Amino acid sequence: MAELETLDRTYHFIMSTFVRTGRSPHFTELAAELGVSGEQGRLLLHEFAESGLPAWLDPGTDILASLAPFSSLPTQYRITVEGEQKWFGQ
Repeated sequence: MAELETLDRTYHFIMSTFVRTGRSPHFTELAAELGVSGEQGRLLLHEFAESGLPAWLDPGTDILASLAPFSSLPTQYRITVEGEQKWFGQ
């Protein structure tokens, strides 16, 4: 099991990426940010998604589909900030 500090850093990186880009990061981006191997990043993402937070992976994949309040998948809930719409809500 990952340390709490690692899960905190994972949460912060995912949320920061959502805010900056409008999508969740790929596990390889997470791995690079945390200085771990790609496989460790993939496993950490799965552990994060199973942590009890409102986050889930696209079924059968290693892709984070959503972390409240954001969704990487287009939904009817479009989020616009200062005229820019690049986010979707859950």
